[in-house]
Amino acid sequence: MDDKTRNKVLLVLFLGVLMGALDIAIVAPALPSIQKFFGVGDRILAWTFTIYVLFNLISTPLMAKLSDTFGRRSIYVLDVALFAAGSLIVALAPANLFAALLAGRALQGFGAGGIFPVASAVIGDTFPPEKRGALGLIGAVFGLAFLVGPILGGIILSITSWQWLFIINLPIALVVIIMGWQVLPITHPATTRPFDLAGMAVLGIMLASLAYGLNQIDTQNFFGSLASLSVWPFLVIGIILLFVFPAIEKKAADPILNLNLFKSRQTVIASMLSAGAGLGESGMVFIPALAVAAMPAIINEHNASYLLMPVVLAMAVGSPLVGRLLDKFGSKVMVFGGTFLLAIGMIMLSNSNLISMLWGFIASAAVIGLGLSSLLGAPMRYIMLNEASAADRTSAQGLITLFTSVGQLTSSALIGAVAASMGGGVKGYGTAYMVIGIIAGIMVILTLGLKNRQQELSMIKNAEPVSATH
Repeated sequence: MDDKTRNKVLLVLFLGVLMGALDIAIVAPALPSIQKFFGVGDRILAWTFTIYVLFNLISTPLMAKLSDTFGRRSIYVLDVALFAAGSLIVALAPANLFAALLAGRALQGFGAGGIFPVASAVIGDTFPPEKRGALGLIGAVFGLAFLVGPILGGIILSITSWQWLFIINLPIALVVIIMGWQVLPITHPATTRPFDLAGMAVLGIMLASLAYGLNQIDTQNFFGSLASLSVWPFLVIGIILLFVFPAIEKKAADPILNLNLFKSRQTVIASMLSAGAGLGESGMVFIPALAVAAMPAIINEHNASYLLMPVVLAMAVGSPLVGRLLDKFGSKVMVFGGTFLLAIGMIMLSNSNLISMLWGFIASAAVIGLGLSSLLGAPMRYIMLNEASAADRTSAQGLITLFTSVGQLTSSALIGAVAASMGGGVKGYGTAYMVIGIIAGIMVILTLGLKNRQQELSMIKNAEPVSATH
């Protein structure tokens, strides 16, 4: 494949991932309008996000496996089409049927679940090892989406109704589908085996149970809510299935999740680091609350969200830069730097004297953003590309997404519990960020177990080639 074709492939992947990432951020400004349109309460409205996350989690391993089995092109196009169909259902949902909006959001999440891991696997298939830093551009899309999303959402809402936030996905999806069918490679496995339906069912129920249980935890009454029937039964089911799932996968002819991937130290470390990255990323949601408590004279609930901008801008700048440096220095150096910066940034954010000054708050957030740009961008997916065979390439990418999501889901419960136990405010949230800083420090130590650049290059030379046609 020549450079011109690769650039077209990258554009298709960029647009698809941008569409999926943008839809999360662009919805936030519309929530008051959606709530008024359907006449639902805050608790029900929260399902606009919750159901998206649930079906996104379930879809990721399924779509990843289907991509490895039936080819990247067909599954990527299917994911985009499902996302577009969900967008249309949401836009057409009548005012007296909030369930229709939730159904559309579920379908959106189900489609989006496969877009990112399949896009990452396509880069592994079509880009030579020395150019796989292109993963950094895909990672930067998320920073760009969270930066542009609320602004674009606000502009659209000032002109027309909230439905157009979803209708705008349709022409983008059409372009991606047409271009994707023309330029994306067709990959074929050497042999086909029965699909692992039992494994998929158990994994889906396990992920849904854990996600729902964690989501229902009340951070203001952490220990009390754990005893609630909407929390503990789902957590127990998830934990039990966590032990059942490996037994099923060991017997499967073609497991939905190849447990042999975990025989690699690189894979285990990358998975743990991804969970930590998700923990740090989702923890940024509480930055506005901390800012209001730390600087009440100049920050209020109306302007506090702007203090997320340093994180987003640092990620948008750092992700493509990390992608370029990755090809030169390797994943170990970049991940070490990312975890180190994340630890420093979180500790800075826990310093009450530093964050009482606006510049100190901005500096802390920027350092965290630079750290996350390495952990959420190219390096982790680069590691998985090197460790997985061509047949398991997308499944390995799905692992990164799964563990990141687990970290994200755990973060709000952890930070809320620590903050509440310390009385909230600057002390409460500061202590919570110190805890994440300590976890990030442990992550720094974990990176020392990763392969160096010479070991990575040696593995790449002996890698199994992928079969692809166009």
